Amino acid sequence: MIVAYGVMAALALLLLLGYCVLLRKKEFWLLLLYVSVTVVNLGYFLLSLSKTLSFALFANRVAYLGSILLMICMLMTVLRLCGLSYRRWVPIVLLSLGAVMLTLVSSVPLYYREVSLTFVGSGAKLCKVYGVLHPVYLCYTLGYFAAMIVTILLAFKKQLKGAPKQATLMVGVVLGNILIWFVEKFIPVDFEFLSISYLFSELVFLGLYWMMQDYVRADLVPRPEQEVPRPAPIDIATMPMEEKILKVLSFLKPGEMLAEREREVLELVLQNKKRKEIAEELCLSENTIKTYTRTLYGKVGVSSREELYALLIK
Repeated sequence: MIVAYGVMAALALLLLLGYCVLLRKKEFWLLLLYVSVTVVNLGYFLLSLSKTLSFALFANRVAYLGSILLMICMLMTVLRLCGLSYRRWVPIVLLSLGAVMLTLVSSVPLYYREVSLTFVGSGAKLCKVYGVLHPVYLCYTLGYFAAMIVTILLAFKKQLKGAPKQATLMVGVVLGNILIWFVEKFIPVDFEFLSISYLFSELVFLGLYWMMQDYVRADLVPRPEQEVPRPAPIDIATMPMEEKILKVLSFLKPGEMLAEREREVLELVLQNKKRKEIAEELCLSENTIKTYTRTLYGKVGVSSREELYALLIK
């Protein structure tokens, strides 16, 4: 058993080094995924070498650390494959939740009701009786899987130019890992088959990444027969105000129309005047101007002044 876990840990480390050395352009979350798998297999290997219960619990925490990071990396990579954007605080929240979960699984009285160290063949094994907090980790794992499914459905719905089919295949691999995890949780086995499953997942993820890169290149590089002369750029500065207004009004959503005050605000915005200046000119408060502006943007399908100006060159 020690030899098997040692081989898995060595292979994981070699794949990590190979990824770092062979690929110049690296995806951060894919790189962190490789690190996570290496940490998981290192934890399994250290656990098989354990001679004391305290060291076995430490090795078990190392394996859990890699598993928790792995789920975060899988979700972020699915987001990348699907072409979905996310707020900057999303990874921070996910990592913070991961830190909380790692603290919970380290709690012997609550997460593990009983633990003992046994020796099977040439290696050690941690025998565990789960406590009341174990379902929390179960829900945590299933939550990540559900988030990946929702991400793919959103990508299909929005018809984004990512690679939802590749991401679907990736979630299939993730589901396979979860099924193996379930089997090992409820059916006693002497070997952690996740150590092998994670290595296989790494190879699949790397293949998907390469396919994604090819897809992006094919999407960005125009074919000769598709090349058409570009129209001359529009000079917004010299465009008459009435023409600017009519251009913006052409983007109104069906059934929408601007009130007289909204049209006045639109004209002043197109003159590049600030909210305070508009408020002073119309003898209104800045909050009122903010409300008019937000309503105006919603009617033409934009969310900012910059997007409004962009309509003029479409």
